Amino acid sequence: MFFWYNRDGPQDGEEIRLRMPRKGEIFGVVAQLMGGARMRVQCADGKERLCRVPGKIKRQIWVKEGDIVLIMPWSVEGDAKADIAYRYTRVQVDALRRKGLLPQMQPV
Repeated sequence: MFFWYNRDGPQDGEEIRLRMPRKGEIFGVVAQLMGGARMRVQCADGKERLCRVPGKIKRQIWVKEGDIVLIMPWSVEGDAKADIAYRYTRVQVDALRRKGLLPQMQPV
């Protein structure tokens, strides 16, 4: 079964759907891939956390260095570890910056 879609993102006039941060979620930039669906993420609150992609979404998202992600810190060791909740596309990152929702973070 083939699915055809526009890889360039939405065209002029199309609405961009954005996943907004929910309670307890933080923006971050992937700093280093560590293997085994784990990575180091530099978070918007200034902390660096070891994050993992949960099995529920492991095959749905592919994360690279420099990607903007939404993370959910763990209730235990929340300052050191977290789960990846969502990865933003380039078009979505541009829309977040235009709306002023994305804090100034330096991509790695």
